[in-house]
Amino acid sequence: MVAASAPARAATETAASAAEGISAAYNAQGPITDADGKMIGMARPWEMGLQAPASPMKERMEDFHNHQLMPIAVGIVIFVMLLLFWVMVRYNEKANPKPSKTTHNTLLEIVWTLVPVLLLLLIVVPSMRMLYYVDRTQDAEMTLNITGYQWYWGYEYPDNGGVNFMSNLVQEKDLKPGQQELLSTDNPVVLPVDTNIRLIMTGADVIHSWAMPSMGVKLDAVPGRHNETWVRIDREGTFYGQCSEICGQGHGFMPIEIHAVSKAAFADWVHKQGGKMPAEIAADKAAKDAKEAADKAAADAKEKAAAADKDKAAAAAKDKATKTDKKEAGKKEPAKKGE
Repeated sequence: MVAASAPARAATETAASAAEGISAAYNAQGPITDADGKMIGMARPWEMGLQAPASPMKERMEDFHNHQLMPIAVGIVIFVMLLLFWVMVRYNEKANPKPSKTTHNTLLEIVWTLVPVLLLLLIVVPSMRMLYYVDRTQDAEMTLNITGYQWYWGYEYPDNGGVNFMSNLVQEKDLKPGQQELLSTDNPVVLPVDTNIRLIMTGADVIHSWAMPSMGVKLDAVPGRHNETWVRIDREGTFYGQCSEICGQGHGFMPIEIHAVSKAAFADWVHKQGGKMPAEIAADKAAKDAKEAADKAAADAKEKAAAADKDKAAAAAKDKATKTDKKEAGKKEPAKKGE
C-alpha cells in the first residue's frame, strides 16, 4: 500500500489535468453555425469530443462524460501505467535480485476489491439518474410519431391534425447549395424550440435506430412495439442524424434532418402542411360541440313543441267527441219521453 501511494497521487493529478485539457480543447471548438448564427448539428473533420449540445439531456450527457467518466478513465490508465513502470524499475532483476515470495496480502486484496466497487458506484448513480431523466417526460407538449422503413423514415404529428410525410435521402446529383451529402433529406422534420416533445418510435419491417447526436437521442425503432423517449431543443438550427442500427443494404443512406424553429414559425409550417395547432383543434372541437349542443337543444325543443301540439290536438278532439256524445244523448232523451 505504501509503495502504491506515490503512483496514485501522480495519477490523480495527471488525470485532473488531462481531463481539463480535453474539456478545454472541446469547448474551444464551439458549435457550428450558419450565416444567420443558427446552429448546425453535425460532425466536423478532425473533431475531438462530442457534438455541441442542443438539448438539456445532451448537456447532462456531456457534463457526465467530460467531468466524471473521463477523469476516472484517464486516472485508471495513468495509475496502471505508472504502477507498471514503477514495478519494472523497482522490481527488475538488477534492482531486486532476491524477489519476495509473498503470495497473499489481505489488506491489499480488500483494497483492490473495494476501490473498483466504489468507482462503479461513482459511475452508476449519476448514470441511473440521467437514464431516468432522458427516458420520458410527463409534461409533453406535443408528440412526434416516427416509423422506420427500409430505407427511409416516416413522420406523423398527431397533435397537429395528423400532418404526415416520408423523408428520404437527397441524392448527390440533386443536392442544392447548403445541403449536406448523405445527411440532407427531401422532407426535413420541423420542430419548435423550448417545447417538450414526446418521440414514439416503431419499425415497419426490420429494427432501425433513430439517432440525433447533438440532442442526445438514440432509440431503436422495433417492429411490433412502440418505444418512447423525449427531447427539448434549446436553440434554432439544423441538426443531422442517421439510422444507427444495421438494417440492410441501404442502412447508410437513411439520414435524419431536423429544422428547429421558433414556435411561431412552427405554427406557420403546420398551417402550410394543412394542419392545425392544438389550440385551434380544441377551439374547433369546442365550436362543434357547442353547435351540436345547440342543434340538440333546438331538436328537443321542437320535439317538445310537437308533442305539446299533439297533446293539445288530442285534448281538443276528445273535448269535441264529448260534446258530440252529449248532444246525441240530448236528442235521444225527448224521444224516450214521447214513447
